[in-house]
Amino acid sequence: MSSSAFYTPITTSTSGFSKTHLPIPISKYLDGELWSNLNHRCSFGPRFSGKRRRGSCVRAAAVESSPAVGIGWEKDGSAVPERRLRILVAGGGIGGLVFALAAKRKGFDVVVFERDISAIRGEGQYRGPIQIQSNALAALEAIDMDVADEIMRAGCITGDRINGLVDGISGSWYIKFDTFTPAVERGLPVTRVISRMMLQQILACAVGDDAIINESNVVSFEDDGNKVTVLLENGKSYQGDLLVGADGIWSKVRENLFGAQKAVYSGYTCYTGIANFVPADIESVGYRVFLGHKQYFVSSDVGGGKMQWYAFHEESPGGVDDPSGKKPRLLQIFGGWCDNVVDLILATDEEAILRRDIYDRTPKLGWGKGRVTLLGDSIHAMQPNMGQGGCMAIEDGYQLAFELDKARKTSIESGTPIDVVSSLKRYERERRLRVAAIHGMARMAAIMASTYKAYLGDGLGPLSFLTKLRIPHPGRVGGRVFIDRAMPLMLNWVLGGNSSNLEGRAVCCRLSDKANDQLQRWFEDDEALERALDGEWFLLPHGDDTGALPTIRLSRDEEEPCVIGRIQHEDFPGTSIALPLPEVSELHARITYRGGLFFVTDLRSEYGVWISDIEGKRYRIAPNLPTRFRPSDVIEFGKDKKAMFRVKVMKTPPRMQEVTETKKDQVLSAA
Repeated sequence: MSSSAFYTPITTSTSGFSKTHLPIPISKYLDGELWSNLNHRCSFGPRFSGKRRRGSCVRAAAVESSPAVGIGWEKDGSAVPERRLRILVAGGGIGGLVFALAAKRKGFDVVVFERDISAIRGEGQYRGPIQIQSNALAALEAIDMDVADEIMRAGCITGDRINGLVDGISGSWYIKFDTFTPAVERGLPVTRVISRMMLQQILACAVGDDAIINESNVVSFEDDGNKVTVLLENGKSYQGDLLVGADGIWSKVRENLFGAQKAVYSGYTCYTGIANFVPADIESVGYRVFLGHKQYFVSSDVGGGKMQWYAFHEESPGGVDDPSGKKPRLLQIFGGWCDNVVDLILATDEEAILRRDIYDRTPKLGWGKGRVTLLGDSIHAMQPNMGQGGCMAIEDGYQLAFELDKARKTSIESGTPIDVVSSLKRYERERRLRVAAIHGMARMAAIMASTYKAYLGDGLGPLSFLTKLRIPHPGRVGGRVFIDRAMPLMLNWVLGGNSSNLEGRAVCCRLSDKANDQLQRWFEDDEALERALDGEWFLLPHGDDTGALPTIRLSRDEEEPCVIGRIQHEDFPGTSIALPLPEVSELHARITYRGGLFFVTDLRSEYGVWISDIEGKRYRIAPNLPTRFRPSDVIEFGKDKKAMFRVKVMKTPPRMQEVTETKKDQVLSAA
């Protein structure tokens, strides 16, 4: 009696797989201990929890050996040898590696083709960290808990702090996002950021050296209905049961499926960089989006004393910067914005700033044909405004492996071959709506961030003088009401909407995912956020002529006020600052600290004390009435702008020119 196995046989190509070593030179970008531990685990010891793997961490091994053989069953109950599905994956980026890992954990035979895994396809080492939000972290936990643990240990938690939208000019909060509550209420991990190179290294180690072929770029394929044959750029060809195109926004697999199609230009170019900089609000703020007209700016803590930022500016694609560099242009575009933006640009080295035009692709109803489908950016590349591009690719990888495994189980129960084509169609149906919605949100977020107008007159050309009246723009007011109500619902769905579909994942929170006890108060009270600033307060000389002015450090001791005058006051109980200028009275002003806030009092000086806020509003404070000032305010003692100081809060003190101490007094004077 004839017999047939319930898995499709594989005919491998006669061409052998390359054994090219795949170095990923990331150690200089990572924490030394973390890198050492990862390298040791991948190269010399068991990969995870007693599971041993052979060879070095990331090295393509030959797969010319006979295909993996398992046990199948005839309808009469007799056992027969059978071949596992051979899955070909074009692209060793994050999406391709996550799917390869998920498929291997389900017992499938996987081969990943990657053009250059060491460069991290696209932008190399400067592409920086990636945000992995709760929904994607949960999918990773469902795929492989050990790998998810390693990724979360390597990442920097941002979801345990305040995140949201702020006005680009003033730096004041527009809307705050709570990404912590939607996660913990559903038993999900809290959002993190991680180096792309570190993430790729962890995933590549988990997938295994026997499954990744470097220097192998898929350029075309042929699907004959029973198997798929891929052709590489080097002329070699390989066969498998199905092909998954995970080769990015410029996907060759997509082009072969649907023909050449142009990506959609967003209208924005993006500068990005990583700065060795720690802001004073690092303990309370994770990431911020600074809103403006036809431009916006995003900053995020990425751990290790570094901040990542993105600067978006509306312009035609293909622009080239002047020989003077990118940094001068950025300072020209964003120079009038709040200190949070300008400080990051100033702290970034010119060579660490990357520029790229932002494109996406409109998702299609059909993601594939026959035994070929697409995953991640190759089918739904999206703008980075939601931080969900990589997250959607991770969800894709989980869902595709799940559907293939379900088809395998069905084939065992029914005694029929695995229906690959139907399982791919189910995967597409399951993912299509969610991906399209989040793709649309990313586009809408770009429109909202770049059309924001704080005041009536913004962007109106000849009518721009109306901005001086400080009349709130109707769109700003209406938008805030809408976002304030819609954002919690959106975050709940985006971060937790897929969690109920994750098979095998326990609903539980991690002990490491804890928020600050003040988190809820920070959401409700901006002053509480200011009190939480972890830095020193300074008055920095400001204006065109600052040579005679000292840098003044303010004390947070309520018993040690600071007095400003033309002469030194040795009998004053606190710190005395002498500003020997005719515009300054002998006893001009007093600065005090009370309840976590700073106040300045005009001591009936002749020319008064003036405060200018970041938006340009200037006013003289009333005598003998303590008046609060804030970071970025400019305080002027006297007239003619001769004694002007900008309020600055910094983790790292500025360089003091000269410090002279008396018994109780500290006088700061210019050198």
